[in-house]
Amino acid sequence: MQLNLGIPKGSLQDSTIKIFKEAGYDIRVSSRNYYPSINDDEISCMLIRAQEMARYVEGGQLDCGLTGLDWIKENRADVVEVCELTYAKASYSTVKWILAVKENSPYKSVKDLEGKTIATEVVNLTKDYLAANGVSANVEYSWGATEVKVPDLADAIVEITETGSSLRANNLVIIDTVLETTTRFIANKKAYEDPAKRKKMEDIIMMLQSVIDAVPKVCIMMNVPESNLNEILEILPTKNPTISHLAKGEWIDIMAVIDKNELRSLFPKLIRLLPSQE
Repeated sequence: MQLNLGIPKGSLQDSTIKIFKEAGYDIRVSSRNYYPSINDDEISCMLIRAQEMARYVEGGQLDCGLTGLDWIKENRADVVEVCELTYAKASYSTVKWILAVKENSPYKSVKDLEGKTIATEVVNLTKDYLAANGVSANVEYSWGATEVKVPDLADAIVEITETGSSLRANNLVIIDTVLETTTRFIANKKAYEDPAKRKKMEDIIMMLQSVIDAVPKVCIMMNVPESNLNEILEILPTKNPTISHLAKGEWIDIMAVIDKNELRSLFPKLIRLLPSQE
């Protein structure tokens, strides 16, 4: 069995390869080579731009691959969306395709763009969005530098944003969200019906998802007197920590997994409960 896996080339490439590496799959990309090596004899990798991934998975040239929900919809691809994997170029979060105009623009909503020109890389996605809102406008494909096209070359743009920094730098304001998108693991329908290939895909997804799920978590461990246990359990966010007795004395070991953003408020409280070392 050989699984042909598409790795997204471009903005998602580095973050995808990093997650695979942390999941135990060492993908190595050589200069000017679109066939990366991987430390799994059952997988063959190919670098394909995310914009085209769904098309090649649908056509069967690839058994599976990773791309955004946006490009599945843009290509109107008939593929199996096996799993949502919430990560992007710079974060483990969703990204948005937004409708934006210049600051101080007279256009305040999508309804104001009736008969106007919108520049974007996602023409089908934008047309579907306009149709859903009952608006008819001229949608032009943008080959890049979309942010600079308003107001001289277009009245509005539909552009992707993760942090909003590029929009702010070009004095643009968002008037609506067209689509909130995440990375998806997709499969060719025929390949997904193959038991061996399907199992291999599920194994990969299990490992990738475990890496993503672990990102916002941290494990804390502490040795405390058993007499402090109830007080500590009251302030721990998790209600089922691992507790074990130490070999000697009346002390116990507590281990708990919590969200990283809870640590800064929790840690001082825990320290105050511990006996003084003086």
